[in-house]
Amino acid sequence: MTAAGAFVRLIIIVIVAAALPCRAEDVISGRWEGAARIADEELNVIVDLAQQNSVWVGSIIPGLGVKGTPLRDIKVQPPDVNFAVKDVLGIQLNLRLLDANNKLAGNFEQAGNRALVTLQKTGPPQVEYPPRNTPVAKELEGEWKGGYETLGYTRHVSIKFANHPDGATAEFVIVGRKHNLLPVDLVTQEGEIVMVDSHEMGFSFEGRLRNGKLMGAIRQAAMETQLVLVRAK
Repeated sequence: MTAAGAFVRLIIIVIVAAALPCRAEDVISGRWEGAARIADEELNVIVDLAQQNSVWVGSIIPGLGVKGTPLRDIKVQPPDVNFAVKDVLGIQLNLRLLDANNKLAGNFEQAGNRALVTLQKTGPPQVEYPPRNTPVAKELEGEWKGGYETLGYTRHVSIKFANHPDGATAEFVIVGRKHNLLPVDLVTQEGEIVMVDSHEMGFSFEGRLRNGKLMGAIRQAAMETQLVLVRAK
């Protein structure tokens, strides 16, 4: 084959490749923006979806004054896309890709409310990944106990810290009418501040070690109560 013939063949291959349709998965990967009207309030919704080693990851900014929140239960079976939000917000989206105009459209559900939503692809994905656990100070390792009152009931709290090579873990228990072992999503210490977070249950504790006591506050949704923990005997 002559050099001219090889060049022509290369041009043909490039043209054919450019004409091939994109895979639906490639179209779905990206940043999607739109709005949903929930309880007479319009929420701006930003969803980021991406594939990592054939596994879908994503995050959402649901216009409720919160930062990017990781998605869970992501199911992509083109043209359908379904996922929920691992948060007390209780958000779930069921969408379908509209190939003609590069949009995702479907239902936005939050706290029992449902609204139609249409999302337009605006660029590449900007997935916000959840923070990772950090180690905690040696002085914090072990079990701490305390209590607080809310709505006329006493709640007993215990937090048990343990360090591991990939960061600390915490066993977070609140005992009121029931014994509740809360699933802990995140344990961090930055300077003096230690934080334990249970996104799924909507509880978090933030405090600092002072004179042998872990002093801080426990939060449940918008409620915040002072809490002092002492080392368990």
